Formats: sequence, C-alpha cells, structure tokens
Amino acid sequence: MQKFDLIVIGSGPAGEKAAVKAAYFGYKVAIIEKEELFGGAGTVTGTLPSKTLRETALYFSDKLEKGLYGIDRTFSQEASMTDLMYRKNLVKDSSSKEVFDNLSRHHVSIFYGVASFEDAHTLHVQGKDHISLFGEYIIIATGSYPYHPKNIPFDSKRVHDSDTILQLTRHPSSLCIVGAGVIGCEYATIFATIGTHVYLINDKKKILPHLDEEISHALVKEMQSSGIDILFNTSIESIHTPPSDQTLIEVHLKNKKNLEVDMFLFAAGRSGNIKQLKLEQVGVKTGKRELIVVDHQYRTNISNIFAVGDVTGFPALASTSMEQGRIAVAHIFQTQDLEHLPTYFPYGIYTIPEVSTIGLTTEEAEEKKILYSIGKAYYANMPRGKIMGAKTGMLKLLFHKDTLQILGVHIIGRIATEIIHYGVILVEDKKTLHHVISQVFNCPTLHDLYKDAAYDGLVQVTPKFK
Repeated sequence: MQKFDLIVIGSGPAGEKAAVKAAYFGYKVAIIEKEELFGGAGTVTGTLPSKTLRETALYFSDKLEKGLYGIDRTFSQEASMTDLMYRKNLVKDSSSKEVFDNLSRHHVSIFYGVASFEDAHTLHVQGKDHISLFGEYIIIATGSYPYHPKNIPFDSKRVHDSDTILQLTRHPSSLCIVGAGVIGCEYATIFATIGTHVYLINDKKKILPHLDEEISHALVKEMQSSGIDILFNTSIESIHTPPSDQTLIEVHLKNKKNLEVDMFLFAAGRSGNIKQLKLEQVGVKTGKRELIVVDHQYRTNISNIFAVGDVTGFPALASTSMEQGRIAVAHIFQTQDLEHLPTYFPYGIYTIPEVSTIGLTTEEAEEKKILYSIGKAYYANMPRGKIMGAKTGMLKLLFHKDTLQILGVHIIGRIATEIIHYGVILVEDKKTLHHVISQVFNCPTLHDLYKDAAYDGLVQVTPKFK
C-alpha cells in the first residue's frame, strides 16, 4: 500500500490548490480524480464554461457595441449553437490541461477512479486505477452537483440542470428557468442575449437576495429591458414534457399561470457530491443537502479528515474554494502562512451586465444601526464610460457618516468583477473617502468611478452642500 502525507479527493479549485500547496512545502501528496478532465465543476461544468459561454454570446450578438459603431447584427445571422459552444469547449479543455500540468509540475501523484473510505486513513480507488492508499491526512474536495427535485422530469435534452445546459446542440426559441440565484440569473441573461425568450421563475420577491437592494433592483430593470420575463413570488406546480420535440413543454405555476416553452432549466440549488465516498465507514458528519460539516479550519468531526470547497456549502465560489484548500493545508501542516479567509471577500455575478459587491449592504447597515451615508457614480458620466458607449452602470459606496470609513462597495456594469478589487482593499483595510480622493488613477478608466462616488459622498455629509 502506498503511503502519503496527504491525499486529496477531487481536482477542482479547492483540491488542486490544497494538493499543490502541500507539495510545495515538501510533503508527499496524492490526488484522486474520477473524471477524465481535471479541474472539477470550476473548469468542466461550472465557472469557466458558463463565463466563456457568456463572452461568446456577447461577441456573436454584438450587444455591447450595438449603436456605437453603426453595427447591428443578430445572433442568428452570425452563429450556430455549435459556434457558440466551440470556445467554451476550447477553454474547458485548455484549463483542464493546465490543472493537470500544475499537479504534475509539483510532483503530486495522480490516481484515476472513484475514491471511497475503508477507514479514517485508507482510501480505495476504483476505476482506471484499482488500489488502496494510506493518507496521514485526507482532504475531501469533491464539489457539488445540481439538485434534482422529484417533480422535474430531467432528460438532458429539453429539461436541463446547470450541467447539461452546457451541452446544447440547438438554439432554444424559449426557455423557462427556475431559480433566481447566481446560476439562474447568469443563464437568463446569456440566453436572452442570443435571442431566446426567457422566463425566470423566482419564489421570492427579490432576485439574488444577498445583493444590495438598489443593485438588485437595477439588475431587474436591465434584465427586463433585455426581454426577460421575471415572475416573482411563485414556483413550479408541475411540468409536462410531450413526446415530440416539436411540441412545447407545458409549465404550470402555483400562481395559476401556465407557460409553454421550448426548453426548461432548473437552477435552484446544489448538493454535496459525497454519495460514493462511503463516509458512513468513518462517521464523517454531514448536514442539509449532503454538505459536509467543518470547523473554521475546515476540519471535519474526524480529526485527520478535512473538507473544502463546494462540498461544504456557502459561499461555494471558485475564489473562496481555492483559499479554503490552502487554509486547510496551513492548519494540517502548521505552515502558519494562511489561517483564515478574510472578513470580506468579493462576489462576482456574471450576468449581463455584471454585478460585483463587497462589504455591507444598505439593508445590513440599517439592521446593525450603523450611521451611514452613500456616494454614487455613474458609468455614463465617466470619460471612459462615454468612450464605451455605456448608458447604464453604477458604483455605490456605503460609508460611515462620521468617520467616512468605507463599509461596502456595490457595482453594476461593464467589468464590475474586475474593478471591484480596489473596493476589496478599501473595505478590508478600513480606508476612508479621503483615501480614495487622494489616489491618482489612469484617465480615462472606470476606476474614476471610485473618486466620483467619494466626492459625491462628501457632498452628502458636508453641511454647506446640503
């Protein structure tokens, strides 16, 4: 039996970074992967494929440049679904190879197959490799899979989850999406961009409930202007799929409204990918939706077994999963270079337009009874925004009314997920409006939004301007 200091199950963002970090510090590391492609959902079925699909849809639809250069083309004129999926597959394959190369470069031993526990230190691998491995420590990084309610007749042809929707071979004329979280909203805007009539079903009164109320409302307006029908405060009663692909799917809602659509996507929740691990052999504690329960070090109730990434639940982001993997290794081997996630980390939502946020929302500040004020800046007023032809987009600074400390940054608009990172520094380092004003940014850039929002904030709290 081969013995290792650390065995990692899964090669997604969390697993890859955990394995590489441990190997970097000189430990003998193995990784077990059951799929042909490395990188987990982040590379194969989730983060990178969906974002690539978004960029490709924007390119073929020419949505960002319409009216700017006198060009107006439609998706149907320029591309087929094969064309749309080509770049997604290219990025997926290339990124998967990069993960494999990174593991190999750090001399991580790779085993192919399904991993299951024999005891707290022993894993059986069944697949291309058939072997038992001993690990002093084990990290579970198996990710998650789309939740499948029993009343949804998934067939991966017309009724999809967030994995199978990436395998489309034809362009849907209409699409009903259930779930107005990150995945549902992203796919709603992607398909609307390529001309699909989208219905978005939300069982709440607000999409993306963790967002600042004003930003959420702005995104709703943008989505509706793109032709997306958002149905609030309702859910699926039943769905009927006819035998013929030429006949529309019937969707019956609890508000008594009926829809007829070409395709259907259920995007409301994911479950921990643990079914094949045989955790009962060692007594690892799990919770709702098959998620593994961990402490702040990402240790399970079994002292030598850790779990990181989506298999542990919230926040289930590729960015945080990578750090969770590194943090777990830091605690396992006492490297003392990375002890915990920062207090605040950015959320990036790749809708069209993008949304990104960090820190407190207006609603959270009110709940905490914080004396706050707000400064805003708009893309359309920025020189760079004018060059880009931006008609919408906003950056919102939430700050303490007395100290001027920046408490939250909320952005909707082009490359919001990029320009949020300056906001990360502002919030995490407790900077003030005066710090922003004292900085010099390249001009014209969208970072000017920060300075304009800071000046606007000062106006709101300066008596002579009120």
